[in-house]
Amino acid sequence: MIQVNRMVVGRPESRAWRRFCRNRRGYVSLWLFMLLFGISLFAEILSNDRPLLVQYQGEYYFPLWVSYPETTFGGDFYTETDYLDPYIRERFSEADNWAIYPLNPYSYNTINYFFQHPNPAAPTAQHLLGTDDRGRDVLARLLYGFRLSVLFALLLTIIGTVIGIAAGALQGYFGGRVDLISQRLLEVWGSMPELYLLIIFASIFNPSLWLLIILLSLFGWMGLADYVRAEFLKGRNLNYVTAARAMGLGNLTIIWRHLLPNAMTPVITFLPFRISGAILALTSLDFLGLGVPPTTPSLGELLAQGKDNIDAWWLSMTTFFVLVGTLMLLIFIGEALREAFDSRRG
Repeated sequence: MIQVNRMVVGRPESRAWRRFCRNRRGYVSLWLFMLLFGISLFAEILSNDRPLLVQYQGEYYFPLWVSYPETTFGGDFYTETDYLDPYIRERFSEADNWAIYPLNPYSYNTINYFFQHPNPAAPTAQHLLGTDDRGRDVLARLLYGFRLSVLFALLLTIIGTVIGIAAGALQGYFGGRVDLISQRLLEVWGSMPELYLLIIFASIFNPSLWLLIILLSLFGWMGLADYVRAEFLKGRNLNYVTAARAMGLGNLTIIWRHLLPNAMTPVITFLPFRISGAILALTSLDFLGLGVPPTTPSLGELLAQGKDNIDAWWLSMTTFFVLVGTLMLLIFIGEALREAFDSRRG
């Protein structure tokens, strides 16, 4: 009896994933980045100036979700309770009263009026990473700013990827005059001064996150469209595409089912680099004062404060390590993806 050894060939996606997992640096960077981003999604629970749960005189209160006046806890005013007030904290420690505070009892816009040091203050037991020039906790602003930067980068990357795939697919599939005219239009559009447009719009409209997303989305898709266009130009005349046309399949079906899956390799491998570029763009614009409003937590705004306050080393150093660490993780992930989807590797 002759035993025949069978070689099992997995799907290309599974082979690429196995090659990615073999790259320990990229694999660990992926999980570390996901862990940090996952932690930042719970920023309100981890860093907030409101207690998570309060028991006062036999009643339970949830200040994190509901605003209570000071009179609720024995105060004299009907304004919202300041949970950093020593009087309120003393009331919570009386008898059977208690309160569960977040690990870092400050939000990104919390100003600790009861802090005894001038601002910006160096790291202390109260503020582990110090305060900025307005008395806000640096650790809280880093946590919220990191989440904002990643969410901004993900949304900008998704929009740019969708537009880039659509534009490159149409150019590469139809070719001819469609490709020629589109390329000339892209050359004209790409020559527009992006930074000058941002400065002009920032002077006309109030700065906002959505305005930045719209403006950056107008230009962020062109680089990806060139790669998708090249893949479609290479595959539009292959035998299986010609056979699909002969079977009567429509253009959209051929693009979606046959050509697009084979053109996704450059799209996937460039995703981490596009995310890192979007984070760097937001940080740069905030540093120049052209980004989000001043009260919004931002890494670029912290770097600008570090520039204006040279002696406050904790402002620039902590932000520098967060920004550089994030970009390094994304670059390692991108390099691992590029090697995983390289068809020349076994």
